Amino acid sequence: MTSARKAAIAAYKERKPAAGIFVIRCAASSEAWVGQTPDLEKIQNRIWFTLRQGSHPCRGLQAAWTAHGADSFAFEECERLEEEELPYIRDARLKERASYWRRQLEAEAV
Repeated sequence: MTSARKAAIAAYKERKPAAGIFVIRCAASSEAWVGQTPDLEKIQNRIWFTLRQGSHPCRGLQAAWTAHGADSFAFEECERLEEEELPYIRDARLKERASYWRRQLEAEAV
């Protein structure tokens, strides 16, 4: 393994995930879903995978995906939270901000 590859792997392992709020929008139906995550970098892949498998727990989102197809959907980051040392504080802040964004965007929870 090259030293550049080893360095890249080490940097990936040491990175601090960015917690935040995201929105998924369906252009075909104008629906929106807001969610929260401790890792904004990974959540879209996880959601798209479960939607493609037909197994996403949010029934409304899964129904829209099935009806309109992947090309109708967009993933957007709403807000990144400041790095927080204590997980319970981060989680409380995520819930608070997700609630705010759901109201602002008139969106469902995901």
